[in-house]
Amino acid sequence: MNVSFLTSPILQTPHAFFTRHGGVSPAPYGSLNFGGTEDDPENIRINRERALTAIGMNPHNVARLNQVHGGDVLVGKNGSQTGDALVTNESGLALAIGAADCYPILFHDPVNNVIGAAHAGWKGTLARIAKNTIEKMIDLGAERAEIRASIGQGICRNNYEVSAEVIQQFLSAGFPDSIHSGRYLDLLAANQFVLSECGISNEHTWSLNRCTSENDFFSYRRDNGKTGRMWAVISQ
Repeated sequence: MNVSFLTSPILQTPHAFFTRHGGVSPAPYGSLNFGGTEDDPENIRINRERALTAIGMNPHNVARLNQVHGGDVLVGKNGSQTGDALVTNESGLALAIGAADCYPILFHDPVNNVIGAAHAGWKGTLARIAKNTIEKMIDLGAERAEIRASIGQGICRNNYEVSAEVIQQFLSAGFPDSIHSGRYLDLLAANQFVLSECGISNEHTWSLNRCTSENDFFSYRRDNGKTGRMWAVISQ
């Protein structure tokens, strides 16, 4: 099976939101697992190399993250760093975000040649990781009016029940009532709100609108933690 991935119509630079299909990992990590599990590291290496090569990226020039569900944004460098978002203006460097229910968000300023990638779980969303990424891109020369943002697959509201305390944290942080229905949290809507709050126009915002509960994706919640990780990647 060929490597399976999805793309955004508004990102005019190499990028991909990978599905779980087209790799070499056995169940329960089948098959395009990028890490974060008990899978054989050699399978993960092969999957990463196969996937990035398939979309024309250099698998040996990738900035990736040890993600900690926070709001920190780093300037990407080849290899692993600790945080939850990356930005760069370096040509040829791929930025990679891992996810298995949290939302990956990819950013591109095509005029000033700056890209970003963010991992938005509930804690990162609450910390406005998308806003922090945009501001870090601006530090590298991006212009707010030129930034495009695309949100990949993640857990949808109907499948994401959280505690009343988590809902209250969002409301106390200025998020609108529309981001929840009772104890069901809509992380996609919350991140769309942050992008709008940051001044990113509707024309420069796009969402995949796919839920990780679907069979095409890994889901930490659906699979009770015994699952793989997908990558979202972007380069220029």
